[in-house]
Amino acid sequence: MTFVDEVKNAVTPRAALLVIGVLGLQLLFIASYVGALHKPKPTDVAFGVVAPQQMSQQLITQLDGLPGGPLDPRAVSSEAEAREQIVNREIDGALIVSPQGRTDTLLVASGGGTVLSSALERILTQAEGAQQRTVRTVDVAPASADDFDGLSSFYLVVGWCVGGYLCASILAISAGTKPANRQRALIRTAVMALYAIAGGIGGAVIIGPILGALPGSLWGLAGLGALVVFSVGMITLALEALTGIVGIGLAVLIIVVAGNPSAGGAFPLPMLPDFWRAIGPALPPGAGTWVARSIAYFQGNAVTGPLLVLSAWAVVGTALTLLLSMRHRPGRGDGSADTETGTGAGTASSAGGSTAV
Repeated sequence: MTFVDEVKNAVTPRAALLVIGVLGLQLLFIASYVGALHKPKPTDVAFGVVAPQQMSQQLITQLDGLPGGPLDPRAVSSEAEAREQIVNREIDGALIVSPQGRTDTLLVASGGGTVLSSALERILTQAEGAQQRTVRTVDVAPASADDFDGLSSFYLVVGWCVGGYLCASILAISAGTKPANRQRALIRTAVMALYAIAGGIGGAVIIGPILGALPGSLWGLAGLGALVVFSVGMITLALEALTGIVGIGLAVLIIVVAGNPSAGGAFPLPMLPDFWRAIGPALPPGAGTWVARSIAYFQGNAVTGPLLVLSAWAVVGTALTLLLSMRHRPGRGDGSADTETGTGAGTASSAGGSTAV
């Protein structure tokens, strides 16, 4: 047998396509992470301005015209209103202009990301200096001293996402990507739900009582974790049921390649390029990171939208998994299980045509 024949026998067309797919996934990973994170800069940051009426509009115009458009300023009636809007996550910072002195106050919230808070301080210090004024910074929602750069929320959610798609992938690799019937699909869904509850509680206990990295409600974080794990796990199961083992790669594409760099973790959303800023809130890592930070630092405010996003992923994943399982007739073995796990259809037949969960 020639070397070419050996290669043809060793590398099947299906294996070659999978390798090409993995290469594409690798290149997309590099492009997504580097594209999103290589040059962070604030753009259109929601920013409040509290100033005397005669100078408010002029100041807003000046801030709006800063090079690069870092701020999206809007008038706010009072300092108390500005603080409330920051805590409600409607704006990311605010400038309180002193009507008498030449020292103004900058309100920031490092709990939403210390990188953004530092960027706002730098921008306003330069802008105020050009007007022969100075600025002092007040942190309205400070990040925990044990939460470096406010990253703990992001890493917590990433861990939950990894657990979700790994659990679903293990179910597929060990027992076939496509459940043999609806009952098997229900079993997988139940397993995923139990795993999600355990993962949510475990992550919340580690990040809170054990490490002390995040403040906030333990059970609030645990509930969030369960929802994140379940939503990621179920959409992975649905993709596997739809496309076979390729579904694992598609889940990695959605959650890791697209979701992680756009989550607002390493750099908050206002510092990301437009594409990643647009997709981040619609994906589980971004929605989960936003809610985790809200629970920890913003009194649980502004979480309805992100929770609906996570719930939508969970519902769609569950519905697709169950609907796709109905395509398989009861009692008929699912040959895809053997194909995907590499055991071969002939082996399954000789073993009595047994099906897997």
